[in-house]
Order: sequence, then C-alpha cells, then structure tokens
Amino acid sequence: MTTSTLRGALALSLLVNCGVLGALAWQKLQTDGLPMPSGAPTELSHQLELSANQLGRWHDGQAPYLARLRALDSDLDAQRSKLLQALLGERVDPAQIASEQAKLGELRDARQQLQIEQLLNERELLDARQRQKLVSFLARQNASTELASLHDQ
Repeated sequence: MTTSTLRGALALSLLVNCGVLGALAWQKLQTDGLPMPSGAPTELSHQLELSANQLGRWHDGQAPYLARLRALDSDLDAQRSKLLQALLGERVDPAQIASEQAKLGELRDARQQLQIEQLLNERELLDARQRQKLVSFLARQNASTELASLHDQ
C-alpha cells in the first residue's frame, strides 16, 4: 500500500469513528437532555415569554430561593421523622408529641412564607400578561406539585 492510500484509509476510519461517537452523543442528549446552565430558559420561563433581561433576573432569584427551599424541605423531613418516632416509639409522651408537632407546623409555615415571598418577588419581575400566565400555569398544576419543581423545569 502506498502512503497516500494509508492516509486516506486512516482519514476514513477517523471520520467513521467520529460519526459513531457523534451519533451516540446525540442519542444520549435526546434521552438525558442538556444540563441547564444558569440563565438558561426553563419550561416555565418559556411559557411566560420572559425577555432576556427578565430571564437573567429570574435566575438570579431562583438560586437562593431553591437553596432555602431545599434546606427547609430537609428540615421538614427530619422533623417528620422525629414526630413519627415520638408517636411510634417505645414510650408515648404527649408533651413530646405536641412539641414535635408544633415544630413541624412552624417549619411548614416557614416554607409557605418562603413561597409567598418568592411569588411576590416574581410579581415585581413580570408584567400583567405574564402574571396572568403564571396564575394560569399554577392553577393547571396538580395541587401537590410544589413551586420548587415548577422552577426547576
């Protein structure tokens, strides 16, 4: 074989390999999707038709909100476990049950307040048409769907 034939075969082999890798990568993206970089549009931001400026401000408010929401959710899970332990433990102590129940209520109130504050912040960001779209979007959601999952989409 001549040098030019070997170079041609090598080039062809490289092109086939790159094509196979590209096809595998494309298939993986279709099933997993792209990671969402900060500031990237989400399903909700698309539906609200946010401008580029609004989208940046939207994402600036999402990170701290979601971090606080996840921390509260973690605290709520831990508190639920404490309440279950008080209810189903070896010894039933009505005072401890009441205390754990009260702490759980406080955490739920804090979570609801955080969500209200976030919606008020978003209200300032959106125009009247976008606010109405957000109301409609939230009204269509399953009642058990939390705001965190809406903003993650």
